[in-house]
Amino acid sequence: MPVVLREAWSTVVPDMNDRHGPLPPMMLALTVVTGLVDAVSYLELGRVFVANMTGNVVFSGFAIAGAPGFSFAASLVALAAFVVGALLGGLIVHSALTHRGRMLLYALLVETACVLAALIATPASGHPFVGGVRFALIALLGLGLGAQNAVSRALAVPDLTTTVLTLTITGILSDSRFAGGGGSKAGRRVLSAAAMMTGASVGAVAVLHGHPRLPLLLAVAVLAAVTTAAIVLARADAPWVRPIVRR
Repeated sequence: MPVVLREAWSTVVPDMNDRHGPLPPMMLALTVVTGLVDAVSYLELGRVFVANMTGNVVFSGFAIAGAPGFSFAASLVALAAFVVGALLGGLIVHSALTHRGRMLLYALLVETACVLAALIATPASGHPFVGGVRFALIALLGLGLGAQNAVSRALAVPDLTTTVLTLTITGILSDSRFAGGGGSKAGRRVLSAAAMMTGASVGAVAVLHGHPRLPLLLAVAVLAAVTTAAIVLARADAPWVRPIVRR
């Protein structure tokens, strides 16, 4: 089997004795959720991201410069909600520092609650989402994705950050043997990019065909499935549950 396919396979069907155990496919699922949610936020909530804060900082600059179609207020709300979510995620990380399974479970419970609350709130304004409902959706989704990011960072599964792909894509080439590196881990990295693209594509198709709530419904379904698995894993006592020691 080619190395790329072997790396992809080991990500989707991991060795339970590996340092990260069952975490890689769960991180991939959360990457799909990121694509689904950002499809809604960008296409329905006014050119704003709830998971990609680099984009929001850039959009804020566009809005300040007076570029049409960008809202400084929306970007600011997304940034503020994400910061609060990241803080909450940090509290989760430090409260469950000795067990990565419980750390993931607690974050998933927060994120699922936030995305579900956003889904429930969507009928309040009809469509398109405007006014207070629009900002409530941005805040709820930003809060959930902030928590996801904080815990994903602490879990430290290589090349599976669930949101940031710039370094992942860079690594495919810069770490390759062609560039003189030891190997790019392209199988896992390409799979991560494909997961986000899949979520974004499905979300965009739903929105563009008049089903703006469907991506959030799908995101809740994926989160519910991952949370169910995390409930089981929170009881595990295997090497992968031990925290990553940062040097």
